[in-house]
Amino acid sequence: MQELDLSVLFAVALEVLGAAFWILLLLALAAVGTFAYTLWRERTLSARRLVLSEGLGLIGSLLALWIVARFTLSGFTDAGGPIDWILVGAIWFAGLLGTTMLSYGVLGLLGRVKAR
Repeated sequence: MQELDLSVLFAVALEVLGAAFWILLLLALAAVGTFAYTLWRERTLSARRLVLSEGLGLIGSLLALWIVARFTLSGFTDAGGPIDWILVGAIWFAGLLGTTMLSYGVLGLLGRVKAR
């Protein structure tokens, strides 16, 4: 592969994850949507909610690593080169960021329901 093409990355992700790709894509869209809506509605970040969401994000990052290891049928002992470890770090960070955003948005929506 001489060039990095977005359609190739999409095809590889779809091949590796199968139907779970669409579920993860919907979760990512829900995370961005709920976070943006909560932030837009409140116009500020809640420190307490953010700290709780970051703690949940750590759990989500480990879950992301487990999901990828399960679907690819490989373990962390199979990671050989530097690019493998960069990819492991990127998956960990994506799980952390996605779970933090999703939990912040959901907690914001639930907090608004409780307040009513």
